[in-house]
Amino acid sequence: MNIVRAGFYSSLATGARLLAGLVVIKLVAWLAGPEGVGRLGQFMSLMSLLAVLAGGGISAGVVKYVAEYRDDPQKLARLLSAALWYALCASCLMGCVALLLSRQLSLWLLGDIRYENVIRVLAVAQLGIALANYVLAVINGFMDVRRLALIQVVGSALGVVMAVGLSRWLHLYGVLLALVMGQLFLLVMGLPAWRRSPYFERGMLRMRFDREMSLRLAAFSVMTLTSALLPPLINIAVRDHLAQQFGWTQVGYWQAVSKVSDAYLLFLTTTINVYYLPKLASTYERSSLMRELRNAYRHLLPAVIMLAALAYVFRPWITRALFSADFDGANALYGPQLLGDVIKIASFVLSYLMLAKAMTRLFVISECVFALSYLALVYVFTASFGLVGAMYAFVVNYLVYLAFNVVVARRYLGAS
Repeated sequence: MNIVRAGFYSSLATGARLLAGLVVIKLVAWLAGPEGVGRLGQFMSLMSLLAVLAGGGISAGVVKYVAEYRDDPQKLARLLSAALWYALCASCLMGCVALLLSRQLSLWLLGDIRYENVIRVLAVAQLGIALANYVLAVINGFMDVRRLALIQVVGSALGVVMAVGLSRWLHLYGVLLALVMGQLFLLVMGLPAWRRSPYFERGMLRMRFDREMSLRLAAFSVMTLTSALLPPLINIAVRDHLAQQFGWTQVGYWQAVSKVSDAYLLFLTTTINVYYLPKLASTYERSSLMRELRNAYRHLLPAVIMLAALAYVFRPWITRALFSADFDGANALYGPQLLGDVIKIASFVLSYLMLAKAMTRLFVISECVFALSYLALVYVFTASFGLVGAMYAFVVNYLVYLAFNVVVARRYLGAS
């Protein structure tokens, strides 16, 4: 399957996820205004953290090694049994931790003890979320993009129906509950679809500890956990800083613009995840790697520039359509945010080379350094420029990150 076909199917899945996300944001904006959208971001950051921790952060490793071992049944069986064992142990551990800390998390992130039960539901759901991540990673590793898209489209549709229904009954509480249940719909749809695939074998659902494979997955676990955990944690810190400096209404403006960026960038980041990670993982020749990277830039950069330009031109309409007139103050934040989005995609294409080739130490160090530098830049720029300084920090940080990835890629390809 080439990038165009992979991009088509991943765009269908992304469109469904995007629509589901926009419905949730619109519901929260209608129910609770800018402040509610700001707090929604905190809850979604917690969901992101737990979703990754629940599976031990090995999804990228499963994708990589399934792509490598799919023609070697013995290694593939060892990998998958170890991956399932790893994921289920991690999900049980994280579920228990989240359950014990549900009251503290509710007060810290949402500022209200009434949402403690939602966090408890999220904690109990970790086992199902881990299984869903495992199933989707296996399907992705076989580059079965059509089946992957079908699961995500139907799962997103079910999630939207539940969000609308629960919002009418339980209001904001119901929307947050629907977000949790929406993750479980991926398992409900994914497991039957996977079982009907030509590559499914019953042994893929067998758990067994395998030291060699577990160590390989652990390297990816460290990288994935670093890249997945740091952004939500840093964003929580950024929101807390902005709330203290400017108030939660201003945080809602920042969150709204960030969500618009996340929404349209999903089309591109999903393609990178679905197509380029397994492709780069199974490619070893220097010339082939360079060709794949050139193709990525040829297709992805014009796309992100066009989407960013459209988002900027239509930003007043987008803001009112997705949120409400109360969010008009967010329109001034779009320019630097969208510029940063272009630079972000340019850097992501190269950063996936580190992930695909298991450059664990370099990847982890770079993620930590640039996450902390972003937080530091937010403090510096907001002190000088106000709320828009958070967007300036985003641009500057990704410019430096892009330069770093160019150096890493040139050294790796020169040595291949």
